[in-house]
Amino acid sequence: MGKGYKVVICGMASVGKTAILEQLLYGKHTVGLEEGATVEDVYLASVETDRGVKEQLRLYDTTGLQEGVEFPKHYFSVADGFILVYAVNSLESFQRAEVIKKEIDTVRDKKECKANGESGCRALLITRMDFHWVTCDSPLSCLPPVTVVVLGNKTDLTEQRQVETEIAQQWAKAEKVRLWEVTVTDRKTLIEPFTSLASKLSQSQNKSAFPLPGRKSKGNNCDN
Repeated sequence: MGKGYKVVICGMASVGKTAILEQLLYGKHTVGLEEGATVEDVYLASVETDRGVKEQLRLYDTTGLQEGVEFPKHYFSVADGFILVYAVNSLESFQRAEVIKKEIDTVRDKKECKANGESGCRALLITRMDFHWVTCDSPLSCLPPVTVVVLGNKTDLTEQRQVETEIAQQWAKAEKVRLWEVTVTDRKTLIEPFTSLASKLSQSQNKSAFPLPGRKSKGNNCDN
């Protein structure tokens, strides 16, 4: 089991964020029997990566955004990953997902480095030939890369579609994110996106988590 990752699920109200989680984790969601608006719920999921390793995801099901309401900024600094959800029968929800993606990029890029209340922090700068410690004091972000995936939900509403697959995929390619179209009526469509997310998070962690010279890594666990 890996160290665990915090993943924030966000999008407009009524795009099916809670339904996706309920169906994925418990397989018991019934279309048409949705509950009231979510305030914030947290789900724990053990997801097997493409390498066969199980990673624990702490999934934050956030309040559905209404028109004119901004996405809470505090999530940007604590999340290891984001799942942006829109409904294919709502162009507005897709446009809102685009906005949230821009906000994620902006906040992560401008996040100031702070450690223990000090004005600067120590970061390991890695090059192809060497590595050394540097002090970063402002726009340089010490935050690890954030993983973003996008889900276009409600593909079962074929006749109501407002967001074409090709347009959505072109946007995702430009933003360098993976996008899947899914429906809670078919649980199988939900599995691959979460497996891919867990795999990507695990890969990002493994690239940065290695012992420094002269130090022993803690919690080393080798399975033969």
